[in-house]
Amino acid sequence: MKWSIAGSLAVGLIAGCMAGAPPPAAQSPPPRPDSGPLGSPFEERHGLARSLTTPLIVDRTDLRLGTTVQFDRIPTAADLNDLLRYPGLAHVVLSLPDWPPDFEPLQPLVTLPEECDLIVVLPGYPPSRAAAEVWNYVRISLRVIVVVSGPPPTAIVANDLNTLRAPERVIAQMDEPSRVGFERIQRPLSFRKVME
Repeated sequence: MKWSIAGSLAVGLIAGCMAGAPPPAAQSPPPRPDSGPLGSPFEERHGLARSLTTPLIVDRTDLRLGTTVQFDRIPTAADLNDLLRYPGLAHVVLSLPDWPPDFEPLQPLVTLPEECDLIVVLPGYPPSRAAAEVWNYVRISLRVIVVVSGPPPTAIVANDLNTLRAPERVIAQMDEPSRVGFERIQRPLSFRKVME
C-alpha cells in the first residue's frame, strides 16, 4: 500500500510537470509599417507639440484645484454648456487667431459659470477701436493677454489698446527685447523670445 501511494504520487508529479510547458519568451509587438525597427521616438510627442499651440497658463497666485479648458476659437453656447460636466472648472482659455470684429460671436461667453474666469490670448494690436471695445461688453471675470511683435505703429493704435478694460498684460515677442516705443501702453509689458 505504501508503494501504491508513493507510486501514484510520483506518477501525478511527473504528469503535472509534463503538462506544464515553459512560459513563452517575452516578445515585443511587431513594428507598425510606418515606423522604423525601434519605433518612432517622436510618436507621442507629436501630439503634445501640436497641443502646445494653445498656451499653457500658469498662475502662481491661483491655489485653487480646478480644471482649465482651452479653445483655439470662440466657443458656442453648446460648448460652454458642455463645460458644466467638468469638475471644478476654474479657467477657460481662448487662444484666438484674430480679434473678433463685433460682440455677436462673444455673446455666449456671458453664460460662463460665475466661479470660473475667462483668459483670452489675442495676437497683435486691435485692428480698430471697436474691436478693442467689444471686450468691454463681456461682463464676466475676464483677463486679456495681448501678444504683439513690436511697438504700436501709431499713437492711435496704442490708445485703442488702452481702451480695453481687462488687459492683464502685453507680451512683446521680439528678437531684441526693448521698451523703446512702448511708452504709450498703459499695461504691464513682458517680453518673449522664441528660440528655434
